[in-house]
Amino acid sequence: MLNLAGYQEINQIYAGQRTLVYRAIQETPRQPVIVKVLRNPHPSFNELVQFRNQYTIASHLEHPAIVQCLSLETYTNGYSLVMADSGSIALSDYWPTQTHSLNEFLHIAIQLAEALQYLTQQRIIHKDIKPANILIHPETHLVKLIDFSISTLLPKEQQQLINPNILEGTLAYISPEQTGRMNRGIDYRTDFYSLGVTFFELLTRKLPFDTRDPMELVHCHLAKMPTVLGNKEEIPQVLSDIVMKLMAKNAEERYQSALGLKYDLEECLQQLETTGKITSFELGERDVCDRFMIPEKLYGRDKVVQTLLNSFELVVGGARELMLVAG
Repeated sequence: MLNLAGYQEINQIYAGQRTLVYRAIQETPRQPVIVKVLRNPHPSFNELVQFRNQYTIASHLEHPAIVQCLSLETYTNGYSLVMADSGSIALSDYWPTQTHSLNEFLHIAIQLAEALQYLTQQRIIHKDIKPANILIHPETHLVKLIDFSISTLLPKEQQQLINPNILEGTLAYISPEQTGRMNRGIDYRTDFYSLGVTFFELLTRKLPFDTRDPMELVHCHLAKMPTVLGNKEEIPQVLSDIVMKLMAKNAEERYQSALGLKYDLEECLQQLETTGKITSFELGERDVCDRFMIPEKLYGRDKVVQTLLNSFELVVGGARELMLVAG
């Protein structure tokens, strides 16, 4: 039950492991709001920092596809985050309830590309793109990104090698570099990978890697590509190619700008609305990076890298391998 002065609870709309979310009415001024609070009555310092972080970042953002944060207030031993309530629901709840057309998917995808372009301009990495963190209005189909608790204002950061169960983000959606097992930095392109996983799930109604084992899931993000999407006859090949490009293991092989992605999605939508079908075209023609990036990709080492990956596959299957790497 929400016990926050100045707010009347309507109902609880989400109960997670770390947070509770309520619909409520703010008494002054009288308006509908969403109130998010920590579930732990005695939160740790790190939990408090993350919770405050989402307000610090989101409160300075002004974009129709970003949730509007109204205030951060003290609540018991922690905080409550008050956000504007537009009547939207989580995309993860909305999408599975009925059949959706490619047209509807593309309209949602274009809005998400616009949101990521805005975040890129603000030098923000979201780091937890997934359907549960995307709100959609059931009637207008306008979407909003939420939950900036682990977002960063740094242009690049390094993920340390830690237990998969305590990695930042959601394991089913995180990029290979977010696992901390690639020895490369995390930049804005990590969100493109997570967006690719989200697109895959929306198009197929399943995740690209069907496993609940944390280590196996990490291995899939690092070394496997999904195959189901390309086998779906109702999904045009070019749309499948866009998703696979987003989900490339190396960031250099993904889209380098959200504008480039948006252009390709808009081309798909234009073809669909004018001809009723989507034919293949060259992807990334307008995909130009807006900043100087030094690539972290290994060149001329494809054969030895593949040898390492093959050995990793054997070890995952229970075999024992000894690898000596020099240089």
